[in-house]
Amino acid sequence: MQSLQQKLKDTLLPERVQPAWIWLRQNLFNSWFNTLLTLICLWAITVGGFGLVRWVFTQAQWEVVTANLRLIFVGRYPVAQLWRLWLAALLVAGVLSFSWGALQGWTRKVLLRVGCAGLGVGVALMFVDWMSALWCGAIALLIMGAGSAGAWCQRKPLWQSFKSWLPLLWLITFLVALWLMNGGFGLTTVSTKVWNGLLLTVFVAVLSIVLSFPLGVLLAIGRQSPLPIVRGVSIAYIELIRGLPLIGILFVAQVMLPLLLPPQANMDQLVRAIAGLTAFSAAYLAETVRGGLQSLPKGQWEASKALGLSTPMTLGFIVLPQALRAVVPAIVGQFIGLFKDTALLSIVGLVELTGIARSIAAQPDYLGRYAEVYLAIGIIYWLFCYGMSVASRRLEHSSGH
Repeated sequence: MQSLQQKLKDTLLPERVQPAWIWLRQNLFNSWFNTLLTLICLWAITVGGFGLVRWVFTQAQWEVVTANLRLIFVGRYPVAQLWRLWLAALLVAGVLSFSWGALQGWTRKVLLRVGCAGLGVGVALMFVDWMSALWCGAIALLIMGAGSAGAWCQRKPLWQSFKSWLPLLWLITFLVALWLMNGGFGLTTVSTKVWNGLLLTVFVAVLSIVLSFPLGVLLAIGRQSPLPIVRGVSIAYIELIRGLPLIGILFVAQVMLPLLLPPQANMDQLVRAIAGLTAFSAAYLAETVRGGLQSLPKGQWEASKALGLSTPMTLGFIVLPQALRAVVPAIVGQFIGLFKDTALLSIVGLVELTGIARSIAAQPDYLGRYAEVYLAIGIIYWLFCYGMSVASRRLEHSSGH
């Protein structure tokens, strides 16, 4: 009877917060070995932390970063045409914020955080470039406004009929942004050879992710197809690509791909790099999606057949949504890896973020200042990867996982 009362009390009453000193004693100082290990780790963290802070604020020469911010972000893109990049970033940020608000919903706390982060970046850039600070402030305000508009549309019944038009909106946005970046049709053409730095990294990564995802899904479905030819081709492609290193595929795309095309087909070097990254990432995504497909019980297929649904409808409306939802963390991990794999593009002649860092560190005025440059580049990589991770966790939370 007493144990039953204790169980009811533990179930109904809120759990008491454990004091910090009790938690420390139970987890970090519960034995002589853990106590010694904890003290050693605290000593190493303290010494290393103080050394890093002292180097950052007293020894590092951050002029190598502040003087080359334009090279880090946009490379050798013409200064007179930078307004086109800012306008493209403004357009993409607005559509992204609206789509996220309409599909997932923006809370006031998230909007406030995003707005404060954007305004903070703008204030920081005021000491470097007034125009860049104004553009960052405009992007932050647009994100807040578009996200609020998307969240408002989500609550309207009419929005459900327009949700299917979002892919078309994104296609138009991509074409307009590409037109602004590359030029033509009234704008001065800017060669892709001067697309360097973060601009090239983000463009290649986003386009490779967008192209490799549907290709990976098709390969995963093809590998489980009952048709021997489709299954054999899918397996051969996946196993062949997974057995080759990425740098080898990039070299094949740069050297061999033009030989397989007609002589009059002059494929841009950037397009060949995107083709190599897409081919490589699609093979790994196929195996991730296949794991999600195999995790579903066969009763899903049997129930859909009992309802009279065709195979494409079963895949599109029942199987794939559940399979993709189950492997969201693995898919996002693959996308993060692909974003970091763009650093290999510098080996095949494309000056992306890591390549521009090497060129900055080789400037005569900043010889030997490698630590400052690569630390700044590492922070940029971390911000983008952490942003994708946060978006992944929010997507999992909204889908009930």
